[in-house]
Formats: sequence, structure tokens, C-alpha cells
Amino acid sequence: MDRTTYGLDIAKNVMQLHWVDAETGEIGRKKLARAKLSAYFAELQLVRIVMEACGSAHHWARVFKGLGQQVELLPALQVRPFVRGNKDDAADARAIWLAAQQSDIRRVPQKSVQQQGVLALHRTRSHWISVRTATVNSLRGLLYEFGVVLRGGRKAGLKALAEQRAAIDGQIPAPMRELVDGQLQTLGQIGQRIDALECQIAALQKQLDGAHELDQVPGIGVLGSTALAATLGDGRAWRSGREFSASLGLVPAHAGTGGKVRIGHLSKRGDPYLRTLLIHGARSVIEHAKNKPKWLEQLLARRPKNVAVVALANKMARTAWALIAHGRAYQRDWQSVRPGSAAAPAAGA
Repeated sequence: MDRTTYGLDIAKNVMQLHWVDAETGEIGRKKLARAKLSAYFAELQLVRIVMEACGSAHHWARVFKGLGQQVELLPALQVRPFVRGNKDDAADARAIWLAAQQSDIRRVPQKSVQQQGVLALHRTRSHWISVRTATVNSLRGLLYEFGVVLRGGRKAGLKALAEQRAAIDGQIPAPMRELVDGQLQTLGQIGQRIDALECQIAALQKQLDGAHELDQVPGIGVLGSTALAATLGDGRAWRSGREFSASLGLVPAHAGTGGKVRIGHLSKRGDPYLRTLLIHGARSVIEHAKNKPKWLEQLLARRPKNVAVVALANKMARTAWALIAHGRAYQRDWQSVRPGSAAAPAAGA
């Protein structure tokens, strides 16, 4: 018997349901308070619950799976085109139900509590880095109003401020000097928070499955390995490394009509944080690694550096998926072969 599909629009307090009975074809709509949602689905026979992958969706997915229900999460951008008429909770629930009928919409992998915890540390660290950058820029702008120009870059600018503090204090009024002291104190506190978060992330690397193996890949450090391991899980949500790389926006977008296809810039779909980590890691390898892979040297010889950076980031994402999905350790000289091919892995693999 086919399971009845429920489109569920979740919110903080009130949830909206939309479904079509699998046997009678009758359309149903229901509004439920948050406190009654779990009990409602606990009383139903096995059903299929579909939600947008938005705030608290992974929490509810774990709750419903604990009740024995089938749960699917859809990307919010893929659901939006199915909203018809005025947008409200009922229309959103109906749009989710309609999108759930499309088999070509890739489902979002559901995260465990541990995965979400690790990624929460990453997001919090990223937040404080943004706050630190904004604070430095604010301080730089305020000093510029008094004719003080600091060198570019956070570390260089703060170092110049410390070295020239006596001269700068002579150019600014007393209230401004107190403000500068306060901003510098705030920057010190933010730096301590960032350091503490990085220590927590480094400690979790030993506990997270696959993180140690990912750390062996050139360009993937503590931040990259923990974020990738928490995102990938067991890797089964993606059919291949190429699909995982594409989900991070590390492949070119294309547009075609009349049989002509034009390849454009990076699609930049998916998680921008993971994409940023991989791009920075790839750039570090190209700038500092002494023994670069032969294919990378050849690419750098004929294409701009940024093209090579993205190509290496793409390679790193595909390698990360392969290590997690197949449970292997990283081997520098490994050469993948197609199934059924007579070729064997390279020496040292």
C-alpha cells in the first residue's frame, strides 16, 4: 500500500498540513499547534512526511523518524516555484506536497544531533569572524575621519595602530581615545572567543567519523575536515563525488537553447561556507605546496591561477566524498578506475 504523503509547513508555533489520501484521493488540510504535532503523527499509520529544509527541519525529521515515519527534506528554492496565488501557510504546505511528487528534486540529507552540533560551532565561529571584521572596519573608518590612515589588513592595521598610538592620540579628542580603547578591548574578547571555538572544533575532530582521514588531504585542515565530515555523514546522500562537488557550486553553470549550450561561471549553489573553505584550502596548496600534482602544474601553465584554484577545490570535494563513501584512507598516488576496467590502482595505492 502506498503511503499517504503529507506536506508539512513548519513554523515556531503553528504547523500547516496538506495531504491527499492515497486510497480515496480526498484532499486534507489541517493546522496544528507545535505541542500537538508529534502526537498527531504518532497516531497515524506509516505515512510520508515532506518538509522544506529550513529552521528546525532536521530536528523534526529526527522526531518523526523516531515515530517510524518516512521523512524527506526538500531544498526551499525548489519548493518556491510550486507556490500558487497568495503566499500563506496553507499555500506553502500545498507547494511542499506538489514538490514532493517530483522525483528529480534532490532530497536534502538529514543530519544527526552530532552533525548539527559540529556545524553550529562552525557557524558561530564564522559569525564572530564577521563581527571582528566589522569592528576593525568601523575603527578604521572612525580614525580616517581624523586623518589617520591604517595599513590594509586586520593584523597589519592593528599593529600600525599599536606602534603609532602616541602620535594618533595627539590627533584625536579624548572621547575618541576612550572609544579606541573600548574597541581594542572588544577585539581582544572576540579573538578569545574565536580561539576557544577553534579549540572545540579541533577536539571534535577526533570524535567525528571520517574527519581524521579528510585531514590528510592537502588543503583540508581541521576546519575543512570537520565541516566536510559533518556535512557528508556517510556520503550516501550523493551518488558520486561529482554530484557532491556540484551540490557545493564548484562546477560551472550552463544555459542552453536551440541545441546550443553555453558554459558560464561557477554556479555557486549550495553551502557557501564549505565552498569557501575548499577554495581557500586549494589556494593555499597552489601558493605553498612544493610537490604539486602533475595535472595541477600543467593546468597552471596554460590557465589563470583562479581557474586552477577552483579545479583543485572541485578535486578536493570529490576526494572527500570518495574517502567517506568508501571508507578509505587518503593515498596521494591513488588513481581511480572505472568499474570493469582491467587497469589497477597506481603503485602505493
